[in-house]
Amino acid sequence: MRNPLDPAQLNAALHDVHRAGVPGLFAEVRAGDQVWRGAAGVADLATGTPVTADMRHRVGSVTKPFSSAAVLRLVESGEIGLDAPVGRYLPRLVPGERGAAITVRMLIDHTSGLAEYLPYAYPSLKGFPVVADTRPESLDDHPFTRFDPVELIGMGVAAPATGAPGSTPGTYSNTNYLLLGELLRQVTGMPAEEFITRQVIERAGLRDTGFPTDPYVHGPRSRLYESWFGMLEPPREYSVYDLSFVGPAAALVSTVADLNRFFRLLLAGEIVRPSSLAEMRRTVRIVSQESKLIDYGLGLYPIDPDNVSGPGSYWGHGGTVWGGGTLAAIRADGERRLALAVNRQRWNTLDADGRPLPHPIDAALAAFQRVAMYG
Repeated sequence: MRNPLDPAQLNAALHDVHRAGVPGLFAEVRAGDQVWRGAAGVADLATGTPVTADMRHRVGSVTKPFSSAAVLRLVESGEIGLDAPVGRYLPRLVPGERGAAITVRMLIDHTSGLAEYLPYAYPSLKGFPVVADTRPESLDDHPFTRFDPVELIGMGVAAPATGAPGSTPGTYSNTNYLLLGELLRQVTGMPAEEFITRQVIERAGLRDTGFPTDPYVHGPRSRLYESWFGMLEPPREYSVYDLSFVGPAAALVSTVADLNRFFRLLLAGEIVRPSSLAEMRRTVRIVSQESKLIDYGLGLYPIDPDNVSGPGSYWGHGGTVWGGGTLAAIRADGERRLALAVNRQRWNTLDADGRPLPHPIDAALAAFQRVAMYG
């Protein structure tokens, strides 16, 4: 095999990330029939309990490919039009000219122009996307709050638009995916989480993946530590948290093994049809939550930290929650896969102009990704 897995190199690179400042992380890398799983650091800073590679983890926006695939399943059955106006299905949530102009595709690829609702649901984040103007205090107000997705959507729809529908660059917004959740509910008559479970999670045979029904992650898990750009020192724990505020946008719990299986089946055309997969890989330019210009498809985007394999060689998605982060990536031919979970987030401090400063964790993570993806 070209570029076979090197367990010693992978272990060393993973431990370098831990030494750089992540309390604990774990990963699974696959190359053909080869499988490597590794873990470094601790799941609990208070007890020193080590992390293990089989732990369940909040995967954040890695939920989006699951939700996108569920919508595309309905497109394939003719129940939803990919380029149909969202106002056809949800006229009360996106009324009038806006509902007529925004299509289902624009929700999935973040070119709807709908603003992010989080700064309105969490008042201390009102300065977003200027992170220097945000504060973490309101995160502590909602660990057990059950949010109503319709109310959150209303916040995003009422906020100033980030652009005209369909214009590029688009702007990454969780409002889009909450609307997709309501679209699934409207068309299928069941909660979005239930439909995604039946049509995507169970279809993929994932045994350790699901939407939480309470603020807890059940089973082997790590505690999650949030730094909020140096404003929380030491990092604050957000392990117990109700993720109804992100729902089908970012609430999923999974394992690195399940994520690798899901992306293998997705890119093999076994979750959605090859024609739908081709639509998922048609990208547009959008501004990410980190204010970076990226290419984004329908719940997938190209992932290549050094651009050494060429555009579109690796596909996947990253995700964050308060205190936790995840990355899942797969080579376009399915022959090499990476799923990685970390239990600290937003470790960068800010410079005098409010921009995140480079941190040793960034370099160590990039080095691990290079080893994992290229050998």
